[in-house]
Amino acid sequence: MLTVHSHAVTPMTSSNFASFAPYAPPPDEPEHNPSPSRFATARPWFPTHASSSHNIDTSYQSGGIPTFGTSAAGGLGAVEETEPPANQWETRYGMRVNLLAAAAYLLGPISAFILLVFETQNDFVRFHAYQSALLTTPLVVLRILCSIFQLPLWIRTFFTLVLLACILFMSLRTARDASQPHLPRFEAPIIGPLAAQWLSDE
Repeated sequence: MLTVHSHAVTPMTSSNFASFAPYAPPPDEPEHNPSPSRFATARPWFPTHASSSHNIDTSYQSGGIPTFGTSAAGGLGAVEETEPPANQWETRYGMRVNLLAAAAYLLGPISAFILLVFETQNDFVRFHAYQSALLTTPLVVLRILCSIFQLPLWIRTFFTLVLLACILFMSLRTARDASQPHLPRFEAPIIGPLAAQWLSDE
């Protein structure tokens, strides 16, 4: 014969379990973080550009967004502010680039020397002045030597025509290049890279 024992069911109370503190949200959540304005949800370590102020400390140590490529004034690695590069179309005396660059070849080494002395701002003009000096100076010297040593007339005429042809071609080519948007530089074989090297060494 089976006997059923009945046990009284005790109600569950808080005393039967360990007591825990109620859930408290982190203090950095915007909805629980007291702020002067109920609509201000931006965190202080992410400053907005709209609310820029001279008194806001945006350093990395204070929680600001770090910026790269800059350093504090006077600190290690500080780089002095430099002026923006000069306009490639500007010349020292306000003359046109195409006229000056083409004129570097007209009088051979004389015009090249004049531009190297007076035009100290525009690199395009200075490059062609260097190239003109390297191109026309040997030809002028050879032409003078032909006259000194009384070489036959056809040899002297040949060097004269070569000199004039080089001057005319380089002047027209330079004037055409100066009308292009990006000022392409025509480099003559051998002497062109040398002129570019001299210009970069200034």
